[in-house]
Amino acid sequence: MTRTTAAVLSLLLVTSLFAMAVPGTVMATEESQANDTYAGAHVDFAVDGDAIANYSVDGEETFSDVRVQSRSDTGLGGAIGLGAIVDIDGAGLSLAAQTETSATISAQSGAELSAHDTQQGHLVVPAGGSSQVVEADLASGASASNEGDTVVVDSGERDGAFIVVGDGEVTVTDDGNVAADHPGDATLVFRSYADGERDDQAKAEEALIANGSAAAELAVEQRGGELVSETVTYSEETTTEVSTEAANQVEVTIDRSVSKGTVVLTTVSEAAVGSFEDLSVAVDGEAAAKASTMSELEAGAAGEEPRYMVTSTNEARGEATVAVAIDHFSERTMTISGEDTGDSEGGSSLPGADSLPGFGPIAALFGLLTAVGARLR
Repeated sequence: MTRTTAAVLSLLLVTSLFAMAVPGTVMATEESQANDTYAGAHVDFAVDGDAIANYSVDGEETFSDVRVQSRSDTGLGGAIGLGAIVDIDGAGLSLAAQTETSATISAQSGAELSAHDTQQGHLVVPAGGSSQVVEADLASGASASNEGDTVVVDSGERDGAFIVVGDGEVTVTDDGNVAADHPGDATLVFRSYADGERDDQAKAEEALIANGSAAAELAVEQRGGELVSETVTYSEETTTEVSTEAANQVEVTIDRSVSKGTVVLTTVSEAAVGSFEDLSVAVDGEAAAKASTMSELEAGAAGEEPRYMVTSTNEARGEATVAVAIDHFSERTMTISGEDTGDSEGGSSLPGADSLPGFGPIAALFGLLTAVGARLR
């Protein structure tokens, strides 16, 4: 046997052993080449031709597919109500970009959808300058119902809400699915909740989004020993930059392209800000006033003064949502602080190398490679 033949056989052997050492590695690579998929900490879906398929949040599938199409291409006229829509063709979709916390899906109709890997599994569909029609077919066992201007989806372990920001309509179709029609300056938003979490406080947050009072929603959570953040934008272009340089404090720099004030919904974990018992908010270094009602909060965003309100807490997950009203823009700095819990570990330590999945088989593989190299020499 020649050295070349021996080397080829050794390479084939090593490849097979690697596939056994790390189950699913080769299969996952082949699948990612065949389909555009996104798998985050909370959100999973695939982009299949003209639809977003199998949209799931925390393992619970809500939609079997979601399609979007330019209104002019649907044939939807005054004689055809939105509820009568069944199986629109859908424009071609492509997974344009993805990060650890989000994915952007481009539609040939001009819309640019975004999925956000948050606890609430946000799916956002801006119209993109031209009227769009969206149809979402529910997963098996899920149901939808109209609740005022909102459509509520019950998929078993989770509930969800479709909201239109700006002009437009969302409704339950005659066949029990969901359809929305929104013009060029409107946005369709889907928010998901664990069973029982969509309470009055959550509905108040939805109202802030729907009436345009809340321009952005920010989530800061702990993953794998470090804090990550994701911003969901609902109206005028808004950018955020998050830092957690100081203990028990989250600082957010917010920049908007308009001067009008707004509300920023911010979900933070105790790992980021410490205890929620003594939570405080400052804007540009000055303490914000605490609002007792939603109307006081919205008045703060309208120009009176910066204000904040803790709109919801989740003790099981150790997180709270704080609505912060900022009276004007362009660039402002928002700081959310809590008191020290006295936990020196803080839940932010990284796992040791020997605790990583598959570390033992991979170490054995490298040992085999060394042995093969020595044999060839």
